[in-house]
Amino acid sequence: MAAEIHSRPQSSRPVLLSKVEGHQDVVSAALLIPKEDGVITASEDRTIRVWLKRDSGQYWPSIYHTMSSPCSAMAYHHDCRRIFVGQDNGAIMEFHISEDFNKMNFVKTYPAHQNRVSAITFCLTSEWVISTGHDKCISWMCTRSGSMLGRHYFTSWASCLQYDHETRHAFVGDYSGQITLLKLEQNTCSVITTLKGHEGSITSLWWDPVQRLLFSGASDHSIIMWDIGGRKGRTLLLQGHHDKVQAVCYIQLTRQLVSCSADGGIAVWNMDISREEAPQWLESDSCQKCEQPFFWNIKQMWDTKTLGLRQHHCRKCGQAVCGKCSTKRSSYPIMGFEFQVRVCDSCFESIKDEDRTSLATFHEGKHNISHMSMDISRGLMVTCGSDRIVKIWDMTPVVGCSLATGFSSR
Repeated sequence: MAAEIHSRPQSSRPVLLSKVEGHQDVVSAALLIPKEDGVITASEDRTIRVWLKRDSGQYWPSIYHTMSSPCSAMAYHHDCRRIFVGQDNGAIMEFHISEDFNKMNFVKTYPAHQNRVSAITFCLTSEWVISTGHDKCISWMCTRSGSMLGRHYFTSWASCLQYDHETRHAFVGDYSGQITLLKLEQNTCSVITTLKGHEGSITSLWWDPVQRLLFSGASDHSIIMWDIGGRKGRTLLLQGHHDKVQAVCYIQLTRQLVSCSADGGIAVWNMDISREEAPQWLESDSCQKCEQPFFWNIKQMWDTKTLGLRQHHCRKCGQAVCGKCSTKRSSYPIMGFEFQVRVCDSCFESIKDEDRTSLATFHEGKHNISHMSMDISRGLMVTCGSDRIVKIWDMTPVVGCSLATGFSSR
């Protein structure tokens, strides 16, 4: 069972190393402390806690700090031990954590938003704290002076954020299902482009600056890989979750994507193969196979004295087809369809058995995962959910990174 705590990997699946319990409300974010047996958590119960592993193997809070408002987002920079906590009231508070992780000193408050903070990132080179919020904006503030540098507003809640520190490009996902690419300057910004492809709100983003790939998860249960680099406009659709995708993390070294969903599903996608783009859906007034009219095609129905049919689409070729010409279902992992989807009868015949071989592995996290973070160097993952439990996983059996020595049992 995935929920059992093991001292070492038992099979090719995530191994649950530890559970951290004690929060009184939803845990909004959890981060593994690099090179330490420790976790930092932010919760709706208004607490920031630093949990360190004791000799007994249990995690105890070495820091327990109560905020004035529920905590909604968090960013931590390990080299300078600065932590930024976004709150439900729109403020961001900065703290400095001591080297022994037993004390946390308040630094300053940033009036970043007028509503709940949804995501934060800190750029040390420019000394900016960048954030998005439910007031439909992205803001960037100077951490030296605490002053606001700039804001940009969207038409919907800004739900998630990724930032390229070298080029100062920000990716912002919103509740309308759109991703906006911005170039941030000292006191202004410019919109580079908008990415549209999801049918639901954007819930998570991950930017890989090496391969220049952007991954987005959404409430439509799907993930899209956007190739921002050389192959402009190339997008890959990944469908394997059965609930909204809450978190994504791309491991550049092994070319794998880890994703987590609200139903507790943990997926590991093989991105080190040549995948096919899903086709654009074609529009037609009649079935593109048998030419029978669809129900809105009044003229052809009248001319042929037939009832109109409902329109469907083949996921493999994109053609508009009727139900009689698309009676089959098939998975097609090379196009991202890990479970069975509608295909037209001719496409079904063209799919070989080997084409149905899965290109992802699926695992059960056994709690509603609302947030996930990885320490890729150690192959560790931390998940937290609405059940108020934080789980620490050894992902090395499924992602092939180096062994997780930091969280080995004692």
